[in-house]
Amino acid sequence: MLTYSGKGIVEGITIGKISVYAKGKQQVQRIKIQDADAELIRFEKAKKRTEKQLQDLHDKAVTEVGEANAAIFDRYRMLLEDVGYNESVENIVRMQMVNAEYAVDATGDFYGRMFARMEDEYMRERAADVKDVSEQLLSVLEGKEQSTANEREPIIILADDLAPSETVRLDKEKVLSFVTVHGSVNSHTAILAKTMGIPALIGTDIPLDDTVDGKMAIVDGTNGKIYVDPDEETLFLMKCRQAEELEKKHLLQELKGKENITLDGKKVMICANIGSIKDLQTAVENDADGIGLFRSEFIYLGSEDHPTEEEQFEVYKTAVEAMAGKLVIIRTLDIGADKQCDYFRMEKEENPALGYRAIRICLDHPEIFKVQLRALFRASVYGKLAIMYPMITSLSEVEMIKKIVEEVKEELTERNIGYAEPEHGIMIETPAAVMISDLLAKEVDFFSIGTNDLSQYTMAIDRQNPKLEHFYDAHHPAVLRMIRMVIENAHKAGIRVGICGELGADPSMTQEFLAMGVDELSVAPGRILPIRKIVRETNTLQLTLK
Repeated sequence: MLTYSGKGIVEGITIGKISVYAKGKQQVQRIKIQDADAELIRFEKAKKRTEKQLQDLHDKAVTEVGEANAAIFDRYRMLLEDVGYNESVENIVRMQMVNAEYAVDATGDFYGRMFARMEDEYMRERAADVKDVSEQLLSVLEGKEQSTANEREPIIILADDLAPSETVRLDKEKVLSFVTVHGSVNSHTAILAKTMGIPALIGTDIPLDDTVDGKMAIVDGTNGKIYVDPDEETLFLMKCRQAEELEKKHLLQELKGKENITLDGKKVMICANIGSIKDLQTAVENDADGIGLFRSEFIYLGSEDHPTEEEQFEVYKTAVEAMAGKLVIIRTLDIGADKQCDYFRMEKEENPALGYRAIRICLDHPEIFKVQLRALFRASVYGKLAIMYPMITSLSEVEMIKKIVEEVKEELTERNIGYAEPEHGIMIETPAAVMISDLLAKEVDFFSIGTNDLSQYTMAIDRQNPKLEHFYDAHHPAVLRMIRMVIENAHKAGIRVGICGELGADPSMTQEFLAMGVDELSVAPGRILPIRKIVRETNTLQLTLK
């Protein structure tokens, strides 16, 4: 038996066969060409196809690892438009009269080496981004399909590290565990493992060769160990631990159909965050009280042009019907920042997170906003639907929304189209909204706190910047005080308040939120039952706020 140590990212035990994923560098030939202009046109076409692939990966990543972590694919798209990168490719093609593949490969190598030599840790990690983008562009130029592990049975994936594009393309049903030699707690591999709830190790001192490939192994995510060719005693002990963990999961399943009610009788809604109607089944299977966040922007991101009223209506109608009378909160269009739609023709910004996004776009383009609102109002006839408006910072924005809503109702009435009056709520995800939450609460039916953006804006920290990882504190007192303030102001006005950001799914914070008096937690479907367990075992009368 061989034992290797790493850093455990997700606790648990898994047993299976190792599959070493050792992606070799693509072999690129240097071919002389006759027409540089024609070759550069081919390069531009490949760039456009790559951009489309990156958008598809972004959309898929959002449903798997969340919006914030999917933003890396937008940075990849920005890299494709980088002036220096493109000028390098063009100069190599024109000056050396060689094929685009060679120019891309040489450019990627140059930039990769340049970033890798930098002292700044964040900039060194950009070397992997350049490599990943260049590899995808090369695959398009060469007409190859990019893939990762392709196994017939579930496996433990062992790799030096996995690029974001590789983790998103994986067949998740065939992955038992991730073990990587490199990587960080914020790597895509680690984030995906957390989302999937499977044991994972990073920084593991294990060879990537035939001494382990294809061998039976045990991954102990709790203690940060991987045992290759385990002896009988170790295998027996680990199977016992695995059985105990499975029993705990089965006990969680027994919570299905039971109320989310504390020992002292306080009821809390535990809803699901979803990115498309494909996720509805998972929400139902995990016994969600409803949908606390339906990210409607993915209807737009998955379309080649502005989705019509009918197209949107069918999606919203399906959602409310599938939830059979349970509440479905649909967030209006939230593009901009990390989510870009080419057909919106938005200009590039220095700081898109603080720029033209979400409700600002909708209020500037009421003709687009009204299409979505009409579809939502019409769908509200078929179930319990609520509309939630993102990135609110002022009362004037709410007033403008109300004016447009009234115009939409008049239009539907004039067209003799039936509709029901949905609830209207706003997301509290900016410090500005927190500070005037007492005023905003008088204008809407509910609040939903988006802790991802609220944390980022409050601490002035880009959560995607690895250099800032040790500065970022998900439980920062300032953020928690803001959440408490919002809950208090909401209740004073007689409206409910929920939390739909990642912090809402953090089991270490559940009791704290219960003590604050939160009415709803909206989490990834797989987190519903574990959070329900904590709620049902808690007596809020015995809790004290930190």
